[in-house]
Amino acid sequence: MHLVGVGGAGMSAYARAAHALGARVSGSDAAAGPYLARLLADGVLAGGEVGHAAGNIPAGGDVEVNYSSAVASENPERVAARERGLAEHPRAQLLAELSGLRRTIAVAGTHGKTTSASMLVHALRGAGLDPGWLVGAPVGGGLENAHWSEGEWLVVEADESDRSMLSIHVEVALVTNVELDHHASFASLQELRAAFGEFLDGARQAVVLDRPELLALRAGPVVPFEVGEVRLDPGGARFRWHEREVTLAVPGRHNALNAAGALEAALLAGAEPGAAVAALAGFGGAYRRFQLLGTSAAGARVYDDYAHHPTEVLATLEAARTLAPKRLVAVFQPHLYSRTAALARDFARALAHADVAAVLEIYPARERATEHPGVSGLMVALATAERSGGRRVYWLPQMQRAAEVLAAELREGDLCVVMGAGDSDRLARELVGR
Repeated sequence: MHLVGVGGAGMSAYARAAHALGARVSGSDAAAGPYLARLLADGVLAGGEVGHAAGNIPAGGDVEVNYSSAVASENPERVAARERGLAEHPRAQLLAELSGLRRTIAVAGTHGKTTSASMLVHALRGAGLDPGWLVGAPVGGGLENAHWSEGEWLVVEADESDRSMLSIHVEVALVTNVELDHHASFASLQELRAAFGEFLDGARQAVVLDRPELLALRAGPVVPFEVGEVRLDPGGARFRWHEREVTLAVPGRHNALNAAGALEAALLAGAEPGAAVAALAGFGGAYRRFQLLGTSAAGARVYDDYAHHPTEVLATLEAARTLAPKRLVAVFQPHLYSRTAALARDFARALAHADVAAVLEIYPARERATEHPGVSGLMVALATAERSGGRRVYWLPQMQRAAEVLAAELREGDLCVVMGAGDSDRLARELVGR
C-alpha cells in the first residue's frame, strides 16, 4: 500500500493500522513533519519520502495507492498510478475497509472530536476492553494517534470536512456538536446538518449532545448527554455523571462535555462505569490540545492548541482563564482562506477575550491565495482591534518576526496560548526558553 499524504494526522493513523494488519506500507508527503518522522522511526513505512514524485510509488503491479483528500488528481503520484493501472482509492475507502473489521465507535462533531475520541480510548482501556483507535492526534499518555488491537472495538475520529464520516461502518455514533466550519464543502448549515443526520442514521446506537436541533437529526433511539454544574479550577474540572464524581486534569467546561459524551459511548460499549471514570482522572490531554510546552525566558507559560474555529478559540481562552494568569496572551493563526473570509469577525469576538492578541498570516493548507483575493490574516487582526477596547493587538504575518515580538512581549505570570491548525506549533515551541 502506498499512501499519498501519509504525513497527515489521519493518513498516518491508517498507515499504522495497515502495517499492523500485515501490509507493506510506503508513502509520501509534501513536507517533513512529526507524523512522518514517527512512522519512519517506528518502522511502519518501508519507504517514506518528502515531496511528491512518480518514482515514490514502489515498483510492481500489486500496489494499491490511497490518497488524502488534500491531494489533487494532478498529483504526480496519482497520475503515475493511473498510468500504471494501479488501484487508486480516496482515504474514505480505506477508512471504510478498516472500520468494517471491528465494532466501531465513530466520534463526529465540529469541535471536540479528537479530545472526545482520546478520552474514549482511555476510558475503554481503563475498563480493560483493549480498543484499537484511529484518531487525528496522539491520544495522550504516550500513545500514538493509532493502534490496531485484538479487542473487538475500534474508536474512529469521523471527519465531516470531506464527508468521509459517511463511509464508516458505525455501531455507536457520538456527536459532540454541529456548526458550519468547512465552507468550501458545505454551502449552508442545513446541508451540514443533513450530512450529520445521514451519519447518525447509519449507526445502530447514538450518543448526541442534548440540544433539540441535534437530537432531531437522529431518527432512531438516542442517548443525550449534558453536564450540569461544573467546578472549574486550575487543576481541571469536576462534575457528576450517573451519580459518580468525574475528576478531570484538563481545564474548561468544554472538556467536561467532551468527557460526558465519551463516558456515555463507553457505557454503550460495555465499559464498567467506575473504571471508565477512574481512567479519565489520569487523562492529560491529546496532542496539541491545550498542551503545555514550557515557559519563556521571562517566565510565561506557553501552550499550544489546535483551535481553528471561533467557538474553539473562545473555549480555549475561557479554559486558560481558569489557570488565573496575570495576563492572557492569545496568538492565532487562521486556517484556510475560505474559513477566514466567512468568520473573521467571529474570530475577533473570541480573541477580544485576551489581554493581548496577536494574529499570524493564514495557513492555506489545500487552498490557494489567488482564489481568495483580498483575504488575509489582517482581516482578523483589524476586526480584533476594533473590539479590543484599546488592548494591544499585533498583526505579525512573518513567523520569525512574530517570535521576536512575542518573546519581548511576554512577562512572568503571563499565559501565552498559540492557536491554529497549521504550523503555529513551531512558533509556540520557539517561544519556550526564548
